[in-house]
Amino acid sequence: MQQLSQDIQNQTFKSVYLLYGEEAYLRIQYKNRLRKALLPEDDTMNYSYYEGKDTNVAEVIDLAETMPFFADRRVVFLENTDFVKTNNDKLAEYIQGDIPESTVIVLIEANVDKRTKLYKAISKVGRCVEFQAQNDTTLKKWIAGRMKSEGKKVTEHTLDILLETVGTDMLNISTELEKLFAYTYGRDVITEDDIRAVCSVILSNRIFDMIAQMGLKNQTKALEMYQDLLNMKESPFGILALIHRQFITMLQIADLRANGMNKTVIASTMGMSPYIVGKYLPQIDCFTISEMKKVIEGCARVDYDVKSGNIKAELGVELLIIESSLPGKKRRR
Repeated sequence: MQQLSQDIQNQTFKSVYLLYGEEAYLRIQYKNRLRKALLPEDDTMNYSYYEGKDTNVAEVIDLAETMPFFADRRVVFLENTDFVKTNNDKLAEYIQGDIPESTVIVLIEANVDKRTKLYKAISKVGRCVEFQAQNDTTLKKWIAGRMKSEGKKVTEHTLDILLETVGTDMLNISTELEKLFAYTYGRDVITEDDIRAVCSVILSNRIFDMIAQMGLKNQTKALEMYQDLLNMKESPFGILALIHRQFITMLQIADLRANGMNKTVIASTMGMSPYIVGKYLPQIDCFTISEMKKVIEGCARVDYDVKSGNIKAELGVELLIIESSLPGKKRRR
């Protein structure tokens, strides 16, 4: 990101850029910054935008070869085309060839395959910028900055509650902050009660609560919570992915604690707040290490069985929950 910011600031641009990664908020922010830096907003003659997997590569290349009209640059944006996942050799060859100095191509993708010829070509002649999910410390600084610009005050603990409630996706956080700002109009302090009043609870929190019931061996309650998620139209695959991620996190924290690390050190190592680590610890104590590993293995097994057509996703996740919350198992203390 730093190199991209320098390119924008210095007005020295590469012939091709790839903006990618799971943090959509940052992708959008830098996409817009790059667009404004490359051409005036009212210049529609020299700006072209393509979106989707059906984008015609030959058409893109023909356009890239066209000289700009009374301007320094011709700019082509390609978004969500999957070109850097499906190995688009034709575009890779073009990028490694002679792109006109007056042309800049910008690709924006959520996911890429770094093994493809296109990714390697962009890395060689252009700039690949990955926007990764931000850790709690970075997010708190960003949120605090947003709060300050709105004339709002918030405590460290309230920031922990906010991240616990809305998650770490910056687009979602931005939306929830706007709701908070509107709700607290006329007041300069945002409290926990404000967050609980207007912010939407993310799916991972509901999964966290369901896992807590699994750990307590409350099979009936865990299944009820799973059914509630399905009634809310949540995808069984999404639920499975979050169960897997939660247990991976639990296992990592358990391993660090077993190596003598306290909550603060674990939080620093994991890029999490001590408050969130503290929320995990009681849950971890409800599972043995072998049980956590078994759930992680079970997630992989269900994923394979569903994709192989051996079982329906909804039933596969249900059986995993049943298996992982069987009563009478020895708990880790």
